[in-house]
Amino acid sequence: MSDQTKQAVMYGAGNIGRGFIGMLLSQSGYRVTFVDVAKPVVEALHQRRSYPVRILGSNAHEDITVEHVDAVDGTDADAVAEAIASADVMATAVGANILPRISKNLALGIRLRKARGGKPLNILICENLMDANIALEGWISESLDESERVWMKQHVGFVEASIGRMVPVQTPDMQSGDPLRVCVERYGYLPVDRDAFRGELPNIESMVPFSPFDFYIRRKLYIHNMGHATCAYLGLYAGKEFIFEAIDDADTACIVQNAMLESAEALSKKYAVELDEILRHIQDLLFRFTNRALKDTCARVGADIPRKLSLQDRLIGSARLCVEQGVVPAYLCVGAAGAIFEYLRQNEMAQTREHAAEVLRQLSALENAELSGRILEYYTQFAAGEPIANIRRVAQRVKAEINHDVV
Repeated sequence: MSDQTKQAVMYGAGNIGRGFIGMLLSQSGYRVTFVDVAKPVVEALHQRRSYPVRILGSNAHEDITVEHVDAVDGTDADAVAEAIASADVMATAVGANILPRISKNLALGIRLRKARGGKPLNILICENLMDANIALEGWISESLDESERVWMKQHVGFVEASIGRMVPVQTPDMQSGDPLRVCVERYGYLPVDRDAFRGELPNIESMVPFSPFDFYIRRKLYIHNMGHATCAYLGLYAGKEFIFEAIDDADTACIVQNAMLESAEALSKKYAVELDEILRHIQDLLFRFTNRALKDTCARVGADIPRKLSLQDRLIGSARLCVEQGVVPAYLCVGAAGAIFEYLRQNEMAQTREHAAEVLRQLSALENAELSGRILEYYTQFAAGEPIANIRRVAQRVKAEINHDVV
């Protein structure tokens, strides 16, 4: 039994913070201080010093109580700085759009840690953001002087992590009357960038250090996140509420799986990783998408379309990688087209190719005319109200023509 003398800061007490990273830290012998601006959550964690997590399987669940936790208000900069200055390890799970907003508080904590002659601090960055380590270090640097930046470079590790656990929006039914309860899937590995650590690697349950890490970040973004988003946009188009309902459609499943396979081929070529290893990962993901107990919604997975359509993100980034590696993204482009269709629908804009082209240009800054044209061709299928089966046939025909040309 651990005496819980080690201290951890978990910046973000949302679903990933409580339902994954905070739980791992607690189970690894840390006293976990959550930082958040949601006052009801902060007050409840501070008063109770524990919270429940329910791990959902397709047919059964397991209840776990996460103990040895506390929380401070994210608007109390002094309290946050004190927690960071005293921590043995730290993690963030606030969302990519919020990350720059917490940088000043992080800078205060690092400044205080330096002033006290503190030991190295590793920050596990658990965000769906490409090059999140570089971005966060840059934002923090803006609030530090030169000597503090030098100290940070030597003593603070900005460690990218790949978050594979799926955590849906928590419904009242899932919470069962307890606002702190989080329902999650069983998958719980935490791949991290081994090379980014400063000092000793912390001993954290289910943390798997990898080097080089670039492949794992892109595998998560270009296979898991891309496939999930593609499934969501096809589901929204078909009037489905949940991911498991969307993937239950054979044509949707075909498009999603083949899009993931295209990414897999490109990743295998770029990083010289055995294709079979990636294919096993895809089969596991497709099975996890069918988890009915999670009740993960297409709306949640498909949210924040401008970020998902940005140049380096899951939809456009994966397609560009395919082009770079000589793989034609015949199925991958369907997801981007579906995202554009959903964006226009949400913003009550006319479903025209001209509007679609403008959205693609503004959100992705994509300069590849052939790739843009392919995405827009699929978009016209969505705009015409074609069944998903017909969209799948178009992608299938494109792929067949390419394979014929190669032969």
